[in-house]
Amino acid sequence: MDIAVCIELDREERQRLIRGVGDCPVTFSQAAEPCSAAIVFGNPAPDVVAANSSLRWLQLESVGFGEYAGLRWSRSGHSVQVTNLAGFFADPVAETALAGILSLGRGIDRLVALRERRDWVGDPVRGSLRLLCGSHVVLFGRGTINSRLAELLKPFHCRITTFGRDWTSDALDRALSTADVIVATVPHTPETIGLFDADRLSRLKPGAVFCNLGRGSLVDEGALANALAHEHLGGAVIDVTRDEPLPGGHVFWTAPNLILTQHSGGGSGDEIDRKIDHFLENLARFRRGTPLVGLVDFRRGY
Repeated sequence: MDIAVCIELDREERQRLIRGVGDCPVTFSQAAEPCSAAIVFGNPAPDVVAANSSLRWLQLESVGFGEYAGLRWSRSGHSVQVTNLAGFFADPVAETALAGILSLGRGIDRLVALRERRDWVGDPVRGSLRLLCGSHVVLFGRGTINSRLAELLKPFHCRITTFGRDWTSDALDRALSTADVIVATVPHTPETIGLFDADRLSRLKPGAVFCNLGRGSLVDEGALANALAHEHLGGAVIDVTRDEPLPGGHVFWTAPNLILTQHSGGGSGDEIDRKIDHFLENLARFRRGTPLVGLVDFRRGY
């Protein structure tokens, strides 16, 4: 079967993928270019996917797949398998969350700004610093990212409350009222859109740190910036936003005590190599006819 690759790879990465594929012909293209390959690796434009009558398997290079949700997945009597990178980014995103939480608690972001201004404040900074050790942490989402973060938090002896698909508004609000840190990693679903609006943000414990590393649609961004500006919240770590790139006039550029990681939370120096390895491992499964890793359930939404 022929394979089309529509992710950016350098010469060495292309050669490594070609060697790993073996005897299958491989073409490299842009996401918007027409494609008739049976196997596609990358995130092609949805209209390109819809027009490909030969497609048998689409391996996305992302966890998210919302742009493909409305497509039909039957091709001439066979169903197309779609796989994503579920679980792939657990380590880097969990470490990003931990780094942001520690940075806010220990005042690293403020100390960097003071250094840039050559402004020595000294002892008065100490009274504004917080400990993560012994904190109550609410993990909203029971996927691989928060599971990994829970492991990273063990040395800090935090009291952890985790919510999965069985969450209820009443239980969540009770937990939020005593949480020192909230980390949300949930996908974009009808139930999560706008869930953290102005009302729910007002229920958070004063001084709490709010982290969103799932989908930008979860949060009312104006309400979050307002809660930070009025010091109801102690800080926020935001990896994902509703619009990306973030518009120049967006409130997050100037909101106080907000660490904006620009959807880089899942990144690492070996990210592309690991994606190639993942694809080749799934390709071996596809050839054997064994279940693929990361099969997408469009009915569930993740």
